Amino acid sequence: MTGLLGDTPQRDYTEKLRLFNAFARPELREAIDALSMPAGSCVLDAGCGTGESVRWFHESMHGHGMVVGMDLATAHVRAARGTAPARASTVQGDMLRPPFVDGAFDLVWAVNALNHLRDPAAGVRVLSNLLRPGGRIVVGQSSLVPDMYFAWDARLEKCVNDAVRVYYRERYGGSEHEFTAVRSLAGWLHRTGLHDVRVRTQMIERTQPLAEADERYLLECIFRGTWGERLRKYMAAEDFEELTRLCSPDDERYALRRGDFHFLQSLTVSVGTK
Repeated sequence: MTGLLGDTPQRDYTEKLRLFNAFARPELREAIDALSMPAGSCVLDAGCGTGESVRWFHESMHGHGMVVGMDLATAHVRAARGTAPARASTVQGDMLRPPFVDGAFDLVWAVNALNHLRDPAAGVRVLSNLLRPGGRIVVGQSSLVPDMYFAWDARLEKCVNDAVRVYYRERYGGSEHEFTAVRSLAGWLHRTGLHDVRVRTQMIERTQPLAEADERYLLECIFRGTWGERLRKYMAAEDFEELTRLCSPDDERYALRRGDFHFLQSLTVSVGTK
């Protein structure tokens, strides 16, 4: 099955997942620890990617619980098995057809995962069925609020963000409605019949001096992976030239070496109880 963003069992973006998890580790760990999962809990990481969150849940419960990772991609499952603790289990599976019986888990964690589905609300319903009575589902998404990359040039940021949206619509054949539907995290939980729905948004904030993990993520995943040459046809020539200079480590104006570099990315987490 091909998802909204082209996901298939054969697709592999292992390195991007590892870089993001290293970059956002403090904020993701804080969100996991705040759940205060009791010893003996059974947790599913749906869309586990390269397995870092599986390990963090295991550590948060001090090893006294069961954590299962699930991902659609063969390469991601292989990577997660090398990252997750030996006691954890990692399986290959589709979020809309998970290989588990209903009521198997105390908590389901699905962060930066539902936006890959063409019908994310259906994903919430299916994953909620996996919860025991009183169990919780956590759905989360980064960048519900537009990211800030160039604190000194909001106009260029807007040009870049607009170009990215057009590129994604053309590449994946999705509508603006489909790509922004993930903003309804809390709404999905309410409509699924969950109660005590709570939402928290925190900012992933980075300024100089940047840690190595921060610079690697911003350079490789954003400047080169998300932007780069593929945005040329969607931007005015002078704006693309400016963007290229700011994103090049060989240029004297390289953004990540500027003393006034200031990056913001939101991380929104919504929790509902069955």
